[in-house]
Amino acid sequence: MSRGGAGSVGVTRNRSEDRLEESEIHDVLRNDRRRLVLERLRSSEGSEAVSDLAEYIGSVESGETPPPRNVRQSVYVSLHQTHLPKLDELGIVTYDSDEKTVALADAAHEVAVYMEVVPKYGISWAEYYLGLGLLGLLSLVGSGIGVPTLSVVDPTFLGAAFLLLVVASATYQIVDQRSSLLHRLRSRGGRRTERRRPRRRLTGRNVPSVQ
Repeated sequence: MSRGGAGSVGVTRNRSEDRLEESEIHDVLRNDRRRLVLERLRSSEGSEAVSDLAEYIGSVESGETPPPRNVRQSVYVSLHQTHLPKLDELGIVTYDSDEKTVALADAAHEVAVYMEVVPKYGISWAEYYLGLGLLGLLSLVGSGIGVPTLSVVDPTFLGAAFLLLVVASATYQIVDQRSSLLHRLRSRGGRRTERRRPRRRLTGRNVPSVQ
């Protein structure tokens, strides 16, 4: 059974099959372009044209909006030939190669929990912040009941230290996520400006001559 109509590239994953293997999810997210595709689709909550995805990812990789033509073309080709067919085959997205559109599919929610992971530790940011909060709470309780080492530390200093750690971690997370809100707003603003840019009006001075 094909996915996404006649133009679908991948082979449909049977809904009765087991969930995605953890190794498959890690393999998907190991590639920055595949990760950016999923982040973009999650934020748009609808289907996206492959050309728009290529422009978005090209902007992230090049730091320019709009991205250079060669960068955008390179991203487009890799999405069409490699990344989108792979995601479609796993049932994570629905890719219509005729219409050149892509949307999230049933298995996307299985990948979502792995999208935000603390580098090197393999745990989600939610788990990290929960652990950090529990550690801070236990430290304050220990200081209050006179646990050795902790009792000599001012509770105010402990609280401030953990708060500073939370702020530092959140700052790192925001900087590390290249698809940040600031970038998305800048990208959308650039496209709107480009669309509103008035067309150059041909006059007698700049009408090309016909040989």
